[in-house]
Amino acid sequence: MQTIVNNCAGIDVHKMMVMVAIRKETAEGNIQTLTREFGTFRKDRELMCQFLQQHQVDLVVMESTGVYWKSIYASIIRCKLNPWVVNARHVKNVPGRKTDTLDSQWLAHLAHCGLVRPSFVPHPDQEQLRLLTRRRDTLVKQMANEKNRLHKILDDSGIRLGGLISDINGKSGQRMVNALIDGESLQDIIKKADSRLKADRKQLMASMDEELSPSHRIVLTDIRDHIDFLSKQQDKLEKQILKSIEPWKEAWQILQTLPGVSEMSAATLIAEIGDDMSKFGGMKEIASWAGLCPGNNESAGKCKSGRTRKENKMIKTILCEVANAAIKTKSQFKGKYQSLVIRRGHKRSLVAIAHKLIRVIYTLLKRRQPYIDPDTDYEGLMVRKNASRWLNKLVDYGYLAQAQQ
Repeated sequence: MQTIVNNCAGIDVHKMMVMVAIRKETAEGNIQTLTREFGTFRKDRELMCQFLQQHQVDLVVMESTGVYWKSIYASIIRCKLNPWVVNARHVKNVPGRKTDTLDSQWLAHLAHCGLVRPSFVPHPDQEQLRLLTRRRDTLVKQMANEKNRLHKILDDSGIRLGGLISDINGKSGQRMVNALIDGESLQDIIKKADSRLKADRKQLMASMDEELSPSHRIVLTDIRDHIDFLSKQQDKLEKQILKSIEPWKEAWQILQTLPGVSEMSAATLIAEIGDDMSKFGGMKEIASWAGLCPGNNESAGKCKSGRTRKENKMIKTILCEVANAAIKTKSQFKGKYQSLVIRRGHKRSLVAIAHKLIRVIYTLLKRRQPYIDPDTDYEGLMVRKNASRWLNKLVDYGYLAQAQQ
């Protein structure tokens, strides 16, 4: 095969060691391969970088192995070398010929012939924002789990408050549950229900007419305290995220013009894809990278499973959440969902809306323009909102009376 990169290296990354294989072409046209093993501590990574610089490597290729590649990648970047992180599915070696040495040499061989392409690697500042947004996502899921446990313990104790209130974690539900845990009387508990609550007050009292055992009270108190702690941690993280989003403020504000996108959703999207769309190539490429394209599996003229691929889990999750909110707004996404849900079902339709959203997001960030919905009459909305004020001003300045004469 034709040589594309004359002097390149392949790195097989592990937790405690890396195997480095350098493949270079001599002046006589011969191929020379050098292989060496290094540790993953800082001093070992510095020795590895010196080894690469000594042999004047033009390109370094490695697989994205868990999170172990990140420190290796950062060390190579600091040494002003050119590292590529490649998708492990694209560089699979032949089965039965797999050792650490052969894997590193195979990566170097593919890079030597130009048969690999780099994956998207976020900027270090963007990576720091990712740490915050992903940690917030973990806290949100933990809070949801704890709220479900609280509901389950109440049912276990014989209290059926969740059968009469649509959201036991709402303001009224929280006040009554806290009063139950604190051991207040039913007459005092029922006073904490909001006046807008539709449930019958006698039924509410009957649903809570149960004695909590000491064990139930201890567990409920512990769950309540944990939820409060997680809520404080989430608030602190969100404040830090809003401070950290400042370098991407323009893109962040543009994303919030999309239906269903909140401040935190926009920050998460920025953390995952950034604001530079030139790194993805096009709408189709970014949709494929996010794992939102239909699968392509055909053999002998038969189309088999069309399931989406397992790609970036975080971006897929947040886009499906945004899609679930967008279909409830008066926008093109609602009409698209209603046309799909009849024959495809709710979940598949949500993935289709998420696919549409990522394409729209790519266009907005590329053009640096806010979202304008094709199904919304913005001029009509503006007139309906301001018509009375405009007419009053025309009367105040005499133009309306002049027009009537």
